Amino acid sequence: MDICEKIAYIKGLAEGLSLDETTKEGKILNAIIDLLGDITEEICDIEDACDELMEQIDAVDEDLSSVEELIYGEDDECDCDCDDCDCDCDDEVYEIECPACNDIIYLDADMLEEEGMTCPNCGTDLEFDFDCDCECDCECDAEIEE
Repeated sequence: MDICEKIAYIKGLAEGLSLDETTKEGKILNAIIDLLGDITEEICDIEDACDELMEQIDAVDEDLSSVEELIYGEDDECDCDCDDCDCDCDDEVYEIECPACNDIIYLDADMLEEEGMTCPNCGTDLEFDFDCDCECDCECDAEIEE
């Protein structure tokens, strides 16, 4: 039995006993049973509200999972020629350290296709030599020439 059923059972027992409500003991027992009934109603309302909140949280969690999948996509690497598909392989970011100021510069594949750039921190002209033609997952680093 849950708590709602238990208090209904106790109320039934009290009615079956035909408590004398004119005595002190009868008044106290009836007041206690009424209080237990009120507490039970509040608990049942709270349980119902918690159940509803859990359903809403589950729905938000599912929606968040969908949004994460849209934003972050699959974790699988693409094994195709990226010029022929619509995948996000070109979004790979490379980390380069400036040899003059040791500042870390983050570049995407389009920036590496350029001949060079100026370090945004110290202004040193940088040239890239990114000649990795391998088709492995070695994540070859670009070489920087000053």
